[in-house]
Amino acid sequence: ALTTETERKIRMVQLRTVSKREKILFPVVLLLLVALLLPDAAPLLGMFCFGNLMRESGVVERLSDTVQNGLINIVTIFLGLSVGAKLVADKFLQPQTLGILLLGVIAFGIGTAAGVLMAKLLNLCSKNKINPLIGSAGVSAVPMAARVSNKVGLESDPQN
Repeated sequence: ALTTETERKIRMVQLRTVSKREKILFPVVLLLLVALLLPDAAPLLGMFCFGNLMRESGVVERLSDTVQNGLINIVTIFLGLSVGAKLVADKFLQPQTLGILLLGVIAFGIGTAAGVLMAKLLNLCSKNKINPLIGSAGVSAVPMAARVSNKVGLESDPQN
């Protein structure tokens, strides 16, 4: 509803390729900056950076493959089980908890819409056009958003 058919058919220009050095330096520099500016967030972002560094360096290929595939699924299952085991219906089904869930759904909707609208705004002032579906695919907490954006984009232009 926020995009037109012609906007969904926009073919974006391929960006430059990122060098291996940049891919390796990015997590290191990011972690240093986070540790200096936001030390409380360093452990969480440190794990993201470590995983990124493992994948991009290519030195620990088997370990990287295990972390990306099998281990992440196992950890997700155990996290879900441990959180679920702590939940009790009388504690969970309270107005405050349901309100938090509702706020999450609203935030997802606003984030998706804002991404689409920001891409449309950038199209007004940039020479390289941006497909607004990129904005809706950027909600990292919900990977399905990118799949839906891809499907809608392919329906508009199967070659894009």
